[in-house]
Amino acid sequence: MKSLICLIGAAVLATSCDARAVGGIAEVTVIDRDRGIVLTPYYHRGEWWVAGTPGARYAVAIRNRTGGRLLAVTSIDGVNVVSGESAAWNQRGYVFEAGQGYEITGWRKSDADVADFTFTTAPNSYAARTGRPENVGVIGVALFRERTPIQAYVSPPPAVSPPIVMAPEASAGPGAAREQAVPPGAAPPAVRDSISGATAPSAPLASRLGTGHGAREYSYVLHTEFERLQSEPNEVIRIRYDSYENLVAMGIVRRPRPTPPGGVNPFPGSVAQQYVPDPPG
Repeated sequence: MKSLICLIGAAVLATSCDARAVGGIAEVTVIDRDRGIVLTPYYHRGEWWVAGTPGARYAVAIRNRTGGRLLAVTSIDGVNVVSGESAAWNQRGYVFEAGQGYEITGWRKSDADVADFTFTTAPNSYAARTGRPENVGVIGVALFRERTPIQAYVSPPPAVSPPIVMAPEASAGPGAAREQAVPPGAAPPAVRDSISGATAPSAPLASRLGTGHGAREYSYVLHTEFERLQSEPNEVIRIRYDSYENLVAMGIVRRPRPTPPGGVNPFPGSVAQQYVPDPPG
């Protein structure tokens, strides 16, 4: 079945891979928008983690690495970022042209604006405030390849356009899916992880990070059509997040060794190792 999809913004084509990206058929990265940096992913016991800064705005950047279109059904804290539903594979998402990238910056409120993603305390997260705190602290991207009509093989490739958001399918059989086009994405990292068996951090809920419902900002999309190649994702990317302090406490990030303050020598009787000195003058 076919459905109109909204296209958002202008397409961004990435020409190089980011070493901090996770994923196979697409790259996913998490960007701290306030500092303008890509957050470093840490691999720990089969999962990817990033350290967020409380209060900072962030974006989930996705780049299609294939030669065909991809649908990215994206969730934050177990909530679909387009529809606000408890996330499932057969829901709406963003459609990316071949090589296209786009930064998803917030919860979609309409075809023209989003509410910023912000790192906040878990109880203040959008998921917790809407009665769904169980999956706070995880970013998910389910990727679907497109079922291409035979005619498409003899036709010239379509011009690159913004990504798409997909519409929910009540009975998603193989190849049957409706999507809506949304903004194009920026380069990101993605890893194929099973979405089952996630274990929550040992830190109490109140001290963990979640994603808040921030200020509104302009983000335009249009609609398009997309038929999935299969009912299950071709790849699932999962990235968990928490504060830097919690990642250190959980052993995911090593705490840097403290540097002794200047002017104090704990071994004054030991001779420092000598190297070749500079010439006089």
